[in-house]
Amino acid sequence: MKRWTHKPQGSTWGDFGENDQLGRVNLLTEEQVLKGIREVQLGKVFCLSLPLDLPGGMALNPRRRPPRLSGTERDGVPYMNFPMEKLDPSSIDVLSDDQVVMSLQYSTQWDALAHIGAYFDADGSGSPKKVYYNGYQAGKDILDADHHHDAEGACCGTHGMGALKLGVENFAVKGMQGRGVLVDFTRHFGRNRQLIGYQELAAVLEKDKVQVERGDMLVLRTGFAEVISEMAGQPDAEKLHHVCSVLDGADEQLLNWISDSGIVAICADNYAVEAYPARQREGKKSLLPLHHHCLFKLGLPLAELWYLKDLAEALHGMNRNRFLLTAPPLRLPGAVGSPVTPIATI
Repeated sequence: MKRWTHKPQGSTWGDFGENDQLGRVNLLTEEQVLKGIREVQLGKVFCLSLPLDLPGGMALNPRRRPPRLSGTERDGVPYMNFPMEKLDPSSIDVLSDDQVVMSLQYSTQWDALAHIGAYFDADGSGSPKKVYYNGYQAGKDILDADHHHDAEGACCGTHGMGALKLGVENFAVKGMQGRGVLVDFTRHFGRNRQLIGYQELAAVLEKDKVQVERGDMLVLRTGFAEVISEMAGQPDAEKLHHVCSVLDGADEQLLNWISDSGIVAICADNYAVEAYPARQREGKKSLLPLHHHCLFKLGLPLAELWYLKDLAEALHGMNRNRFLLTAPPLRLPGAVGSPVTPIATI
């Protein structure tokens, strides 16, 4: 039985197949990988991740906890600096083996397509239901506490909550490698709070001679991650909510440009990519309209809290804005987001 008979206006549902779970990432073809490789001139590598214990605390999101490392245990004994002679008197080895508990979207991260859904009448019944990209259904394809007992072979351990479809592991298998294109808002707006709609974006693209093509991954520097880094694990929530550029997700012209451009992802150094809450609009609406447009309608992943300063300065010094980007998430079945250590090569 088909999951949907009605799709959101302007969406890509069905364009890549009835059972597609990649969305726009399908455009990250072998040719796109080669385009990225052709941008490598020096072999110089940049890590685009913050330390994963930043921003620090829970000031940016009270649901997301920073990582907590501990030793693995056997019989209640933590295996950190563990003398193996306790197991075998002839051993000279000392073993350390650790584990981590963390929110997967705490720091530098990818959003999977299962991260944001919407109430939508996909079956034409007149009753909107919880659905995700390409009509995948809450309770059947993306499991919560009310439905996980119904699934056979449920993902994600004994509790069974998570994404049976649209999980972040799909991006890991794809590889998320291709040509990145940097847009540096910091050079134009500094660290001032600036709402970026289509007009502002187009002006920067023209002034900096940035050409964005179908299949590219759009990378946006606002300076936000640099502010986070400077706060050294003690984030000032009030300041962070009033600094640096953010996309205006309520700007229809910007959303149309994202659709028409053919980009496969938006990777930003800020939190949420777009302004939250969005500008006021009438009627029932998404509070995160850019997330709704990208994740729910287009199947276009978003990435947040990337550290772009060093890469941006190097590219600026060479009068360039394109590079090879390699950014696979964790291959963690069922996860709706993932930490990532993106690597740029120029």
